[in-house]
Amino acid sequence: MSFTPFQLPEHLTPMLVDAPHPASIGQDAILAQCSMTRGRSSGPGGQHRNKVQTLVEYTHTPTGIMAAAGERRSAAENARVAITRLRLTLACKVRVPAGDPSELWASRCIKGKIRCSTEHRDFPAMVAEALDHIFASGLDQKAAAIRLECSATQLVRFVTDHPPAMQWWNEARQHKGMRPLRP
Repeated sequence: MSFTPFQLPEHLTPMLVDAPHPASIGQDAILAQCSMTRGRSSGPGGQHRNKVQTLVEYTHTPTGIMAAAGERRSAAENARVAITRLRLTLACKVRVPAGDPSELWASRCIKGKIRCSTEHRDFPAMVAEALDHIFASGLDQKAAAIRLECSATQLVRFVTDHPPAMQWWNEARQHKGMRPLRP
């Protein structure tokens, strides 16, 4: 598959896959694509943390991308955090061809204002879609904002809500000789 609009160094080049974006699929569907391992995590937390395997690691089998959580005392809570981290990591590291804005995007971008909390379950899918359009627009915030029917300022503010996404965008822009964006 080849739809890369420009070249980036290997550490900035996202993995290219067919739609739908793995960060945008439902919880059951993404869990079906993952393998899970459990273990013990090190660090503070007392005897309970060292005796019980509460660390949860998910590996997205199609991409090999992994995320883990082990800072909570409950394996169930760590599993919830790990899957959210996995979805956000997939949103940053995987790109799909950008078409028209999705129904999800349209429902969350009202009159040019993007409305989605970082804590909401739709946030990883929204970040993924924003980065897909940014990538397809050659990293230009104005062109991507036009595609997404929002303002460039709103788009930059939204992506800034997930620092790894903004860091990738700015590093890729610098590689292309573009100035970095400020939130």
